[in-house]
Amino acid sequence: MVRWHGYVYILATILLTVFGQLTLKWRIRSFGPMPDQFIGKFSYFSGLLLDPVILSGFAAAFLASITWMAAMTRFELSYAYPFMSLNFVLVLLLSTTLFGEPVTAAKLAGCALIVVGTFVAARG
Repeated sequence: MVRWHGYVYILATILLTVFGQLTLKWRIRSFGPMPDQFIGKFSYFSGLLLDPVILSGFAAAFLASITWMAAMTRFELSYAYPFMSLNFVLVLLLSTTLFGEPVTAAKLAGCALIVVGTFVAARG
């Protein structure tokens, strides 16, 4: 298999991870705030754990682990791992778009540094 397949595995890992994070946030928002009482928390988390969309987020995390293992067969960890930082960039952009979360100058600067750092790490 050619080397570019390794990048497909990394991309799949990133996309599955981001999907999992976004679905968790989306469904948790729809469940509302967590209760203060222990029994309320138990009921709250039980509902979350039985939610099909939450389960799809867990499945995505599991599949991300599988695609990451596949990526590890193609690259050194020190080369591939910096690409995982792109999760932060995608989550920031999508959480702003989907959930209306604020974007600050500091967040944008941090994302720019992540992208530059990922590029530098990949070149080195």
